[in-house]
Amino acid sequence: MNHLARRFRALPIRSRLALLVAAAVAFAVAAVSVTCWFVVRGKLYDEIDDNLGGGNVQVALADVRPTLQNCSQTPHAPPGIGPSIRSYKQLVTSDGDACVFNDSAGAVRITAADVKVAETAEGEARFRDGKDSEGNDVRVMTAPLAEGVALQFAFPLKDTRSTLNELALLLLIVSGVGVVGAGAAGLAVARAGLRPVDKLTEAVEHVARTEDLTIRIPVEEDSDDEVARLSHSFNSMTSALASSRDLQQQLIADAGHELRTPLTSLRTNIELLTRSEETGRPLPEADRKALLASVKAQMTELAALIGDLQELSRPDTGQHSAARAQVIAFHETVDSALRRARLRGPELTITADVHPWYVRAEPSALERAIVNILDNAVKFSPESGTIEVHLADGTLTVRDHGPGIPADELPHVFDRFWRSPSARALPGSGLGLSIVARTIQQTGGEVSLRPARNGGTVATVRLPGAATPPPEVP
Repeated sequence: MNHLARRFRALPIRSRLALLVAAAVAFAVAAVSVTCWFVVRGKLYDEIDDNLGGGNVQVALADVRPTLQNCSQTPHAPPGIGPSIRSYKQLVTSDGDACVFNDSAGAVRITAADVKVAETAEGEARFRDGKDSEGNDVRVMTAPLAEGVALQFAFPLKDTRSTLNELALLLLIVSGVGVVGAGAAGLAVARAGLRPVDKLTEAVEHVARTEDLTIRIPVEEDSDDEVARLSHSFNSMTSALASSRDLQQQLIADAGHELRTPLTSLRTNIELLTRSEETGRPLPEADRKALLASVKAQMTELAALIGDLQELSRPDTGQHSAARAQVIAFHETVDSALRRARLRGPELTITADVHPWYVRAEPSALERAIVNILDNAVKFSPESGTIEVHLADGTLTVRDHGPGIPADELPHVFDRFWRSPSARALPGSGLGLSIVARTIQQTGGEVSLRPARNGGTVATVRLPGAATPPPEVP
């Protein structure tokens, strides 16, 4: 049985569907055919039983005494009565003898049940299948007639059995045709229904073979069945994969471009230092210190760039971010970021108006995002400028008085490696605001930049939370 099940599962799905349809139709046709056969058989037997019991007893009463007196198991047909006689008529005695009427077609074999009817001489007529003396099938009725005597009528079943056999053959042929037709129809339906699945399979195999993510499966616009939804899902998946691969390639290209600049400068400075040592002509002390300071700055820039790339390589969503998230005091995170910003811009005036606010986020990622926002404000603020920081009801605003951002550049400020043409001479990788946008979105908030009145830029961060700590925060 398990072997058959394994072989069935190994068949193509369209073959399995065709077999299942054929099996279901075969079962239904078999049930209907068997039921039909038994119904017809019952009707034919009822008709024979009605003929056996309808008025024949009264007709035969006049011949009962002569038949008993001249009891014989061989009929003596009167002149003119011969092979056309079809019915059997005989008396059954309590001794188990059969007395056949002269107009009977022959003798019927007696059973113990027939003798019992003769002995009791009471009750209703009984019907059974039996055989005559020559072994032919007959339908027998045994009715009590008098004490010690029962009357039997029988009718041959040859024609009835022939009719039932022909009906069985006809039903078998019809059932076979129906099963074959159902199997063919099931195979045709399976092929038609699975044609979209075949296209999907071909598309998947094509993608696996060629890594071509531009392939799409055509789907009817008004179709909403399971196959259409599967096709839509596949198209969406390949589109998302293509977009992800494009972003990955763009990230690699941009990262390579950004890494090339500090690495080239670093290699040039190191080659100068090496050449001065090899030639025995050391650089002047002032030039050497400037060169080492440049190397240190380039190393710092390179380390910061690698850190930003590592931050962006983390998954945007999923269990990792959710597992690291916890309820934190947003205002304390802002205070910590302000302390770092004041160290980086000691000549600037940074004012802060921070009110309590509690959010669920990853502490280190959120602090890094706020630090990046403040770093931008410090970087673009003029000397002795002012930066205004305000936090209330979950909305953090950072306003600087720098040159501001042109309106045509605002849509690109959160793109990876994008830097304003006016800011490309300044240190930075162009990844800071990308990290900010991703972190704030993971926390369930939103971030935006807009020009401020009288010059400068306003960065706004909105995070969901509460002004009071939840029970799990001490």
